Amino acid sequence: MDRVYNFAAGPAALPLPVLETAQKEMLAYGSTGMSVMEMSHRSKMYLEIFERAQSAFRRVMNVPDNYKVLFLQGGATGQFAAVPMNLLKTEADYADTGNFAHGAMVEAQKYGKVNCIASSRDDGYTFIPDITPDMVSENADYVHITTNNTIFGTRYTSVPETGKVPLVADMSSNILSEEVDVSKFGVIYAGAQKNIGPAGLTVVVVRDDLPGSARPDCPKLFDWALQVKNDSMLNTPPCYSIYVAGLCFEWLESLGGVKAIEEINKEKSALLYDLIDNSSLYRNNVRKDCRSRMNVPFVTGDADLDAKFVKEAAANGLVNIKGHRLVGGMRASIYNAMPIEGVRALAEFMKKFEKENA
Repeated sequence: MDRVYNFAAGPAALPLPVLETAQKEMLAYGSTGMSVMEMSHRSKMYLEIFERAQSAFRRVMNVPDNYKVLFLQGGATGQFAAVPMNLLKTEADYADTGNFAHGAMVEAQKYGKVNCIASSRDDGYTFIPDITPDMVSENADYVHITTNNTIFGTRYTSVPETGKVPLVADMSSNILSEEVDVSKFGVIYAGAQKNIGPAGLTVVVVRDDLPGSARPDCPKLFDWALQVKNDSMLNTPPCYSIYVAGLCFEWLESLGGVKAIEEINKEKSALLYDLIDNSSLYRNNVRKDCRSRMNVPFVTGDADLDAKFVKEAAANGLVNIKGHRLVGGMRASIYNAMPIEGVRALAEFMKKFEKENA
């Protein structure tokens, strides 16, 4: 069967060369005579895979030497709790810019005082509110943002200034899609299943001075200092997901790294937004200066016509394009692994559907 263009929001498409390498090495990795899935995580052969993946991530993300990179489990949702458990002593500031940003804020409220200093919730999360240094609470231990909002299709186009207060960012849906100055953040975390690799892996990038003050009741798996001390192997890590993620990092390097993929992502998203903006059928409700490059939601304004679009798109090999239930309509998730050919195919289908249904 031919492969389709998979526009799923996550788990999402993986690069074809990565899948082909994983397929080739499935039964026996190198000269080991066994699959990566069968290896002890403490064996020399697997530690080489782990260290290779970690080094490749540090290169493509340009992680400074004074930051640790952890390969953990529990998803970004696990870090919703881990962040306050490691950092919250007095109070924390959160920006409520989408479903997952809101979820992170609600989770943190279980562990201490949380301030919502910026929100677009009342406007349907159609824009990213500004955060300026004067908005940061005097006693804030950290400020938390979600850099890209998968469901609503918004993104931060610049890094908020928070002064000396560490900035913590959930980058699950746009990590590695554009160049980021890691030094502007205290903590960056991301679930893997959108732009990094398969589900099961969570990447945490944390500045050296921040681990070490976890609350006494913090589960040891969420304690960053313990994970740093044990090189992310306090328990068995998601071994195979790390292996595939490493292949994805190396694939990204082969394209020219994040700088190169950012230009491709600009082109892909512009192709869709230009079509939508010049259409008499489709509409995107996000403020133009806040539009995501990774997740492009759009509607026709008619729920039945939206359903018809989704069905016919799937019949044409353009799958998983139905919008989230909170928004409806359609959503094209065009992460790094989505080739521009897939976006062009979607654009051509959109034009044809409009001609037949407008």
